[in-house]
Amino acid sequence: MKKIKTLSVVMPTYHEENFVETIIDRVVKANSLNLKKELIVVDDGSTDKTPQILKRLEKKYARSKVSFKVFLKRKNQGKGAVIKYGFTKTTGDIVLIQDADLEYTPDDYPKLLSPIIDDDADVVYGSRLSTAEPHRVLYYWHSVANKLLTTFSNMLTNLNLTDMETGYKVFRGDLIRKIAPKLESKRFGFEPEITARLSKIKGIKIYEVGISYFGRTYEEGKKIGWRDGVKAIWEIIKFNLLK
Repeated sequence: MKKIKTLSVVMPTYHEENFVETIIDRVVKANSLNLKKELIVVDDGSTDKTPQILKRLEKKYARSKVSFKVFLKRKNQGKGAVIKYGFTKTTGDIVLIQDADLEYTPDDYPKLLSPIIDDDADVVYGSRLSTAEPHRVLYYWHSVANKLLTTFSNMLTNLNLTDMETGYKVFRGDLIRKIAPKLESKRFGFEPEITARLSKIKGIKIYEVGISYFGRTYEEGKKIGWRDGVKAIWEIIKFNLLK
């Protein structure tokens, strides 16, 4: 395996004017275990101040050690669509997905990156459920739905994940750039789709590490809802059995 030198962070944004500057500053300052950072931010047609904030930050960090690129979509396409687009713009040896809402902390980068740097893993999932790290106590039925979806996904993929729906997923760069053109899910179906596609790769090494989680309420801007959970059931079936 070639020496790992660079980390690409793909950040989808949509109506995150209250959080986006804080999370970007934290990503820039995060401990990446001496890997050079590339930050790819793809805005999904926000109509608030998020695009203006992103362009200002792009200028702010133009001369920093972090390569910072912003892509603005004119129309809302869905989280899965902009993550796929972001993957195609990466150049890093490792690619990490970072949500823009402060639910996931960049302080966890070292534990997420280490298995790939040490050549133990090709993919790392950050589990909110298999961890002793701090996590905010919120919606009971969300946790039930997450466990049910993860269990159903595991039954079809034959993986023993504890948190298939986690926002923290990390990949070998060459691997995810090869998969990216095949991705179909436009919204939150990205999570079961990518899990299904990874599970079909012979010899792939998938790790899971415990992470901190600071969930937010709907009043604070949380976007995923029960309809996305229902769709996820179909997408688990579709990408495991029909593709």
